Amino acid sequence: MMDWAEESMARVAATREARIGHPGPKIEGEEARRLLDQFHPDHRGVERSIAVGKNAGTEKFPLELAALLEADSLLPEAFEPAIGIETDVLIIGGGGAGVSAALALQGSGLAVHLATKLRLGDSNTVMAEGGIQAALGEGDSPRRHFADAYVGGHGDNDSGLLKVLCESGPESIGWLIRQGCLFDRNADGTFRLRPGGGTSVPRVLACRDFTGLEIMRVLKEAVRQTPVTFLEEHAAVELTDDGAGQVTGAVLWDRKGQGLVTVSARAVLMATGGSGQLRLQGFPTSNHIGATGDGLVLAYRQGCGILFPGSHQYHPSGGVFPEALAGSLVTEAIRSTGAQVVNRDGHAFVNELAYRDVLAAAILREVSEGRGVETPTGRKGVWLDTPLIERKLGAGALKKQFPGLVHRYARYGIDPAVCPLLIYPTLHYQNGGIEVDAWGRTGVAGLWAAGEVTGGLHGSNRLMGNSLLDITVFGRRAAASMAQEIPVRKAVTLAGLSRYREALKKRPGFKAAGAGGPSAPGLFPEASQMKFKLVQEQAPAPQPGPETPPAFEPPDPFARG
Repeated sequence: MMDWAEESMARVAATREARIGHPGPKIEGEEARRLLDQFHPDHRGVERSIAVGKNAGTEKFPLELAALLEADSLLPEAFEPAIGIETDVLIIGGGGAGVSAALALQGSGLAVHLATKLRLGDSNTVMAEGGIQAALGEGDSPRRHFADAYVGGHGDNDSGLLKVLCESGPESIGWLIRQGCLFDRNADGTFRLRPGGGTSVPRVLACRDFTGLEIMRVLKEAVRQTPVTFLEEHAAVELTDDGAGQVTGAVLWDRKGQGLVTVSARAVLMATGGSGQLRLQGFPTSNHIGATGDGLVLAYRQGCGILFPGSHQYHPSGGVFPEALAGSLVTEAIRSTGAQVVNRDGHAFVNELAYRDVLAAAILREVSEGRGVETPTGRKGVWLDTPLIERKLGAGALKKQFPGLVHRYARYGIDPAVCPLLIYPTLHYQNGGIEVDAWGRTGVAGLWAAGEVTGGLHGSNRLMGNSLLDITVFGRRAAASMAQEIPVRKAVTLAGLSRYREALKKRPGFKAAGAGGPSAPGLFPEASQMKFKLVQEQAPAPQPGPETPPAFEPPDPFARG
């Protein structure tokens, strides 16, 4: 199937024995900074400032995100909210952060509604493969975890947030285990801890290569047993406020009924995840179909600041071939287990456990300077020498530790135990996001945020495994804060949106959505062909009842072709 690459694969095989026990060179210090400045996508200058909102004229945003923030609302200008649902807490987002918060609110006495634009659990959480970090190993500590993550984030991390994350790691693993998570263990029952890029000791717990899927499985099962009301296939299109700066709910779009539902809430948690489906600079993405940056748009219109808007993580090992897997994740855990990154000549040009941004930049340099491999469709990449794992650990090691990867590639006749995989950086994580404090409070009353939609925690580069820890730690902390500090119920208006629209109208070239201009949030990527459409402005409130089959079914990552 890969006869077009036979010559290069032969060179990789010929150098394999010599490379065993000899990792690629480390790129550090000034050399790493030069590499990032020259080749990392964040440094290419494909960005601009925006003219409205809290970050106006200060921070620069990727062009795709800037366009969303300066676009009109999806709501018709004449729309007036009429309350259809009243609750205490409205959680927007059905991934790990949102569900963790919903579980933590049990016993608080508060009514909780959780709205998600697809199904419960359809999120970037299920796409996370490699693992979750926590200082549980011998010789490890939260302080050491902090130091690794702080250096990995280039010192841009909010140290207060990071301290909370690292100190909460061991307790959070215990909480996940009590929910039913089955992490990999050694024969003596201790956790099997893997190293990761930038970790000074093995610290990453995993469930084979579907850790996020396992975590989301148990969280979904747990939250389904609670009194939480689920509003599946209800996308948030605008936040409401009281006219004096307090968020008081949201306007949701019922994708099945194609009408709008207004929710009055005393507190709102934004847990909408990332923005990889914006496909910045045309990069492929490992992100779930729902990751379109909605939460950034909605919170920004209410006056929230966005930290590090131009910082994104391009995971070094995204799939390149076959075409159907372009951008899909090849977990970092494979590199920590022994697979090496090599160019077309089988040369290991960089240490496989370098920080993700450095490794991604090194791959981009290798390809741009002509030492990559080109597919028949014109995609380019370098090799991830996965057969090296079998050579080091014995036959069957890949299938045992990474069954998801083996099954995924087997559908296309490729065996990673025999054939190296072609990889190229894929847009993977939103490092920046809504500014929050250690309890998930934004700068706007009534509005909390947790998970990938927030910024500051990871600085300008995230270490493997800290995102799954982030959602469990800060989802639950936001819940605790809301339960303790929940505001009184106030009026539901679109005053904040009206002010934002007035500011937009002063921008040269602005065109309202009603006049054919762009609108936001985007809700779904263009390739999905899923569109925002209204058949009625005010929809009746959803009534509890038996679940109906979803209109959208994401692909099963373990299905055989």
